[in-house]
Amino acid sequence: MTTIDLSNIAVFVQVVESESFTAAAQELGLPKSSVSRSVARLEEELGVRLLQRTTRALHLTAEGEVFHAAARRILAEIETLENQVSGQGSTPQGLLR
Repeated sequence: MTTIDLSNIAVFVQVVESESFTAAAQELGLPKSSVSRSVARLEEELGVRLLQRTTRALHLTAEGEVFHAAARRILAEIETLENQVSGQGSTPQGLLR
């Protein structure tokens, strides 16, 4: 079983939602080359092409559409979990006297 780097998934989702590598790089505060390498590594780890790249446009492949939808859900669940866990430790609970 291959372990997929969660940061590569987050970069991929940002690229799709920004509709370009350049916009995603700016949004993430990373060089465009790092964003491109992250997506390429993710595709290599999965063994499928997620994005169809042309000089003017970026399109999801069929596999990319399925992966993007699942990745968004997973990242949202992780964010919710982080908020629940980190929020519990900072708020006093129980009876105070």
